[in-house]
Amino acid sequence: MAPDATPPDARPAPIEPRHLAGLRAINNADHDKLSWLCEGDLEALIAGAAYARQSGDGAAMMIAYREGADYVSPNYRWFAERHERFVYVDRVVVAQGARGQGHGRVFYEDLAALARAAGVPVIGCEINMLPPNPVSIAFHQTLGFVACGRAVLEPREKHVAYYRLDL
Repeated sequence: MAPDATPPDARPAPIEPRHLAGLRAINNADHDKLSWLCEGDLEALIAGAAYARQSGDGAAMMIAYREGADYVSPNYRWFAERHERFVYVDRVVVAQGARGQGHGRVFYEDLAALARAAGVPVIGCEINMLPPNPVSIAFHQTLGFVACGRAVLEPREKHVAYYRLDL
């Protein structure tokens, strides 16, 4: 979909404080695929992020970090150990009723445009393999992401695959 054909409520915008509780609830509804967010956690993620956007109506969000961020995620560190310049997508969250409407694709297009403008050559993310997330794998592959590594994360023995998009 061309940017001018994007529905107005899907265009990425800074995360609004009035949507924090709702976005946290959407995140926590998929806690098996994402990390659980307690009160204040989302605000902390946003504070350190290079990219923190929501859909205009608050039905979706994306949070991403650049190299050099003060972020302790083992998945972020995996990319930091392998790339001098990168953007790591920590989470893409879309409300159940808003899925399939292009929110994720619009976020990635927006993030990629900003990364290219800044000379960042790679966007990275991780996708669950255990528990499996085949929808996310298919979505990311459609965007051009390729698998580039795997890890088992403790203490939950969560298996992830790392994916990257070369810009």
